[in-house]
Amino acid sequence: MTDQPRLRELDALRFLAAFAVMAFHYLSAFKSIWVTEPNHIFAPVAPVTTLGILGVELFFLISGFVILMSAWGRTLGGFAVSRFARLYPAYWFTVLAIWALYSFTDVQGFRPKFELSDYLWNLTMFQSAAKVGHASGVFWSLWAELRFYILMAIFVIIGITLKRCYAFMGLWSLGALAAEFTTKTWLVDLFGITPERWLVKTNEWLTLIFMPRQMPYFIAGMSFFLLWRYGHSFLSWFFVALSFYPAVWVALERVGSRVKSKGYEDFPASDIGVVIAITLIYLLIAAVTLGWLKWMTWKGLTILGALTYPLYLVHQTLAAIVIPPLKDSMNPWLLAALTMVIAIAVSYLVYALIDKPGQRLLRKLMPRDKTRGRRRKPSSEPIPEMSPRTHQASVP
Repeated sequence: MTDQPRLRELDALRFLAAFAVMAFHYLSAFKSIWVTEPNHIFAPVAPVTTLGILGVELFFLISGFVILMSAWGRTLGGFAVSRFARLYPAYWFTVLAIWALYSFTDVQGFRPKFELSDYLWNLTMFQSAAKVGHASGVFWSLWAELRFYILMAIFVIIGITLKRCYAFMGLWSLGALAAEFTTKTWLVDLFGITPERWLVKTNEWLTLIFMPRQMPYFIAGMSFFLLWRYGHSFLSWFFVALSFYPAVWVALERVGSRVKSKGYEDFPASDIGVVIAITLIYLLIAAVTLGWLKWMTWKGLTILGALTYPLYLVHQTLAAIVIPPLKDSMNPWLLAALTMVIAIAVSYLVYALIDKPGQRLLRKLMPRDKTRGRRRKPSSEPIPEMSPRTHQASVP
C-alpha cells in the first residue's frame, strides 16, 4: 500500500477557517472583552469579519472530507483510536487550563459559573449530552464533530464502499429532513399543528442523531472526497449540489439570528455576504478536489494545519487574559493583532508540547489498527489505497 501525498492545501484551508473564527471573535463578537461593540471599533472590516462566524462551517466541510478518508479501510478499533488520540490531548489541556485560570486568578472574561463537577463533565467532551454548559464557548462545535464520528463509526462497522457512501448520505439527508420538518416552528407555522409531547421528543432525537444544521457541510465534504478519490461522478456531484441549498439556508438563519438580536448597525452582516461566503467555501473545497491548489506545497502549511485545533480551543481564553488590561492604553487594532500573534504562538506551543506528544502517547497505549486497508468483507468494489496518516482529520 502506497502513501498518498499530504494535502497541504487542506492544511491551508484549515488555518483559514481557524483564523476566520478568531477574527470574528476578536473583531466582531467579544463585546464583553472590549466593553464596547467591537464592530464599531473595527467598523472598516466589520462586514467581512462578521462572516468569520462561518469558519466553523468550513471546518465541518473539511471534516466530512478527511474523516471519510480516515475511516475508509479501518476497523472500528483503529478508527476509534485515531479519533480519540486526535481530539483529546489538546482538549484536556485546554479544559484544565481554563479551570486553573478561573480557580486561581481574578480574570473575569468568559468566566463560567461552574462547579468542579462541571469541569469534569467537560473533560469527557460529552457535557452537552449531560446538559452541562461548555467551559469555553467554542466547545459547542465539538459536540457536532463527536456525533459525526459516531455516525462514521457505525458506517465503519457496516463496511464503507462507494455505493454505501451514497446510501449513507441519502439516508442521512432524509433523517435530517425529518428532523427539520418535525420542529415546532414548521408544524405550527405551516400546518397549524401543535405537536404532541411524543412528537417533540421524536424531533429531539432526530435532531440529536441527524444534525440538520451541520449535515449539509459534512455530506458536502464526504462528496468532495469521493470526487477526489474516484473522479467525476453524477451522484457525487448530485450530493454536493443537494447539500448547497440547505447549507446556505442554515448559514443565513445562523447569521440572521445575530443580526436580528443585535441589529444591523451592531452586526453588519448581509445576506448576500453570507451567500458569497458559503459559495466560496464550496469553491475552495472543489478546488482541492479538482487539484487546482496542488501548487500549495510549502511545508509550513503542515504546521499551520496542525496548530489550528489548539488555536480554535485556546483563542477565546487568551483574549480574556490579554485584551482587558491593555484595551485602555493600547491602540485597539494593534492590540487585536498582538492578541492574534500571541494566540498563534501559544497554539504552536500547545501543539508541540501537548498535542503532538499526547497523540503519540495515546496511540502507543491503545491497541493499534493492524488491518488498515484490508477489506472486512469480500466485495467486488475496490477499496481506495490510503495510508492511515494520509491526512489529519479536521476538528475545529
